[in-house]
Order: sequence, then structure tokens, then C-alpha cells
Amino acid sequence: MTASNAPRDRYNAVWIIFFILGLGTLLPWNFFMTATMYFTQRLKDPQTNQTANGSVVIEGDSRNVLESKFNNVMTLCAMVPLLIFTCLNSFIHQRIPQTLRISGSLSVIFVVFLITAVLVRVEMEPLPFFAFTMIKIICINSFGAILQGSLFGLAGMLPASYTTPIMSGQGLAGTFAAFSMICALASGSALQDSAFGYFITAYCSFSFTDTYFIPVSCFLLFNVMDWVGRSLTAVCMWPGKDSVWLPVLVTARLVFVPLFMLCNVQPRHNLPVVFAHDAWYIIFMILFSFSNGYLASLCMCFGPKKVSQHEAETAGAIMAFFLSLGLAVGAALSFGFRAMI
Repeated sequence: MTASNAPRDRYNAVWIIFFILGLGTLLPWNFFMTATMYFTQRLKDPQTNQTANGSVVIEGDSRNVLESKFNNVMTLCAMVPLLIFTCLNSFIHQRIPQTLRISGSLSVIFVVFLITAVLVRVEMEPLPFFAFTMIKIICINSFGAILQGSLFGLAGMLPASYTTPIMSGQGLAGTFAAFSMICALASGSALQDSAFGYFITAYCSFSFTDTYFIPVSCFLLFNVMDWVGRSLTAVCMWPGKDSVWLPVLVTARLVFVPLFMLCNVQPRHNLPVVFAHDAWYIIFMILFSFSNGYLASLCMCFGPKKVSQHEAETAGAIMAFFLSLGLAVGAALSFGFRAMI
């Protein structure tokens, strides 16, 4: 379907619906990803949480096995189901109605987050809490993959401009989650109180110190600029779908890998620090996140338009799979890059 023969979108209702659904695809996972402080706190051994005088001081790394492996296992439990179910959606989209795939996925994610919010107030031993958290992450990413693939497939049958609100909504999801995390830190509330408000939000001026540097410069800055880049395709789509500049610009982004590795990342054992000032990292992050959002959105918009109309939904689902594959490969390679530093 082209823009010239598309039905009129009265009040931009379809655009808004796609935006909200795009927000719903990544908001749950972003809330889990940015709430690692809460999860690792719940995984601490009871004897290390509190001593007789109410505090504990341990030299070195006092984390137990569950704490130290949480991020790695979380990434594994997120990326593997994401890849499997995004690929699966490419085959089942013709057998299971879109309405069932989209509404069913949203319902499951809704229930998982309701359970997550309730469990904030429930005391659990570290091991059962760890296992249950990973099960929830698997569920969210499995059904989130079906939801994402179904949305991109549906948008693929419409004019290219209707892929933009999905990408923009996904970008806003990360921004919203990062902002909520910073608000929880700034509130000074007890960790469980902050987490309860954090997950309930998903369900329904401060100083720039070390406490806020990573949340602001990594999570918030990346997600804001990524959202801006994704949203820009609503008014500008350069280069075009047949332009040689699109693959050139995508490939050129590889330069960010050595640039970030040469920033002031600590601890480090091999590479020297070339860009010592944190301003360099922030500049690189702005360019990196903006180009990520803009170029990814362009590719997702143009992909289904390179095939015939009856293949557009399948092309959109396949594009969603390769988007997930890129995330998984990037996450896997990050361990090697970190070891090189």
C-alpha cells in the first residue's frame, strides 16, 4: 500500500495507536533492565544485608554468585527467547490472527508486571527470587517478541510512515524507564518503596554526581537521543531506500566501537585512555544514539517496501527478527570488547 492510495487516517488515530503499541513492546523490558539495583539488592545474602550494628563493611567484591551473574543471566534469558520467538513469529503470522497475537501478548505482559509489582512487597529467599525473576524476563521477552514482530508485520502492509510511530514509541519507552529510575534514585526512598512505584508506573532538579552519571549519561541520554532519531523519520527520510548512502552510514557506525573503548572506562588493563574527559563520552553517546535511532527507523520503514504488497507482512516480521539478532550479537560481542579494555 502506498501513501497515495491509503485510506485517510482520521485524527491520526492509527498513527497514535501504533505509537502506543510501540511503547508497549519495549517498556516492560526497559523497566527490568534499568532496575538491576533493586534486583541485585534482593539477591544479597541475609547475613551481608545487615550486621549487629545495622551496617556491613566488606573489603573487595562482597557480591554472591547470584548478584555477580545476574546481568549475564538476565541478558541470556532476554536475548535467546527474543530471537526464538521473533523467528517463530515469521512462520506463525499466517496461522494465528493478528488480533490474538497482539492482544494475547499484551495481556501476558500486563499480568507479569502486575505480579512483579506485587512481589516487591513479598519476602523471598535469594535463589527462588532469582529463578522467578528470570522466568518473568523470559515471558516478557517471548511475548514481547511476538508483539514486536506482529506490529512490524502489520505496519509493513501500510505506508512507510506508519513504521515510524512504532520505532518512536520504542525509543520513548527507554527514555521513560531511564527517567523513572533517576526519579527513584533522587527520591531517597527505601529501595523496595522505589521499586514498587517503579513497576506500578510500568503497570498502569538534582546535582550531577557519581550517583547520577551512569543513569543520566548512559541510560537517559542514549534513550532520549535514540527517540529523537527514531522520531525524525516522521518528517525526514534521507537517504532514500535505494540510496547507497544508507548502508554506508550504517557501516560507518562501527567507528563508535574503538571510540568508546578509548574513553575513560574503569577498570582497564590493556588499552590506554585517549579521551579522558567525560565530555568526550557524552559527545560520542549523543552521536551514537541519534544515528542508531534514525538509521534503524529508516531501515525498518524501507524494508517492507522492497518487496511486493502480499509479502510486506512477512518482510516486516523478518526485519523484526534481524533487529533482534543484531541486539543479541551486540550483547555477545560486548563481553569480548570489555575484556580487550
